[in-house]
Amino acid sequence: MNDTIRLSKQRRWAESKAHSSWQIFKIMAEFVDGFESLAKLGPCISIFGSARTKPGHEHYELSVEISRKLAEEGFGIISGGGPGIMEAANKGAQLGGGKSVGVNIELPFEQHANPFVDRDANLHFDYFFVRKVMFTKYSQGFVMMPGGFGTMDEFFEVATLIQTGKMSPVPLILVSSAYWGGLLEWMKQTMLTKYGNIGAADLNLLRIADTADEVVEHVLDFYSKNPLEPNF
Repeated sequence: MNDTIRLSKQRRWAESKAHSSWQIFKIMAEFVDGFESLAKLGPCISIFGSARTKPGHEHYELSVEISRKLAEEGFGIISGGGPGIMEAANKGAQLGGGKSVGVNIELPFEQHANPFVDRDANLHFDYFFVRKVMFTKYSQGFVMMPGGFGTMDEFFEVATLIQTGKMSPVPLILVSSAYWGGLLEWMKQTMLTKYGNIGAADLNLLRIADTADEVVEHVLDFYSKNPLEPNF
């Protein structure tokens, strides 16, 4: 490597380190804004699922019904604020007279704020990890509708936090046995039985539901035995 190339790389590395230091302040600002906005809310349920699910699809309409019924029981609804299942969740929240929150993030495709988020509860983030803290800190339950990589990421994030005791136990509900059944069976047969990478009690963290009434029943049953309180 000649001296010119070496010095150029050193300069770029130094500039990158300086940028990273200043980036801390932007991250802190996102945390502060999120905490101040979401701390004002009452008990909320987060609903996750695919951004690609269209109105009229059974999963979209079921999400609307679930959110509406949870809102009628006094829960606010938090979604990722975008289209698909997120839009359905916020729509149901408004139909049920509940708080409709969008925790949005800028993405190069598929993400834009949906029209059913309350104007005073439409938050925007640049960092996925900050956004995920907002979901986990301010939600008293999690409903996982059918989705893709993002939904799987959020599902296992919440499951891990509860399993390790970093977050208080809360309802964690997988909606659609047809969609999630194969994954649950793999977890049982492969992760648990064959390799012992999880314990039998870990699977008890999860609940499966196929109807809106089953979701609401799981949530209300849990909070008939446990207090509504911050997660951590």
